[in-house]
Amino acid sequence: MTMNYEETKEFTRDFKKLLKKFPSLVKDLKVNKQYRIELFHCEEIDSRSIFEIQGAGNTEELRFYKVKKFQCKSLKGRGAKSGIRVIYAYFPIKQKIVFLEIYFKAKQENEDRQRIENFKITNV
Repeated sequence: MTMNYEETKEFTRDFKKLLKKFPSLVKDLKVNKQYRIELFHCEEIDSRSIFEIQGAGNTEELRFYKVKKFQCKSLKGRGAKSGIRVIYAYFPIKQKIVFLEIYFKAKQENEDRQRIENFKITNV
């Protein structure tokens, strides 16, 4: 089964900012889509790198997840403990993922809950 991917304007802006510091990010995201996100949702293989965001109002139609173990080649020697986090919304029925936020943990501790709420309001 094929997963459909989209991204919000905010995600695109976040991504471009991080791309200046971490040039491997385009390829890293592609790899993480294939070997983390798709295996988790399509094949139900849990690599213990994706966590459901509690308290985000998850329903059967819309769920929110955080990728914690995001491998970034620009951060040599850190492997899956790169500190990069990806927040996304998952629509199980449509097999669709919308990327909401990407950030470097050293600069930002947690996901932007307001961004999740705003996305939920416009997509429910």
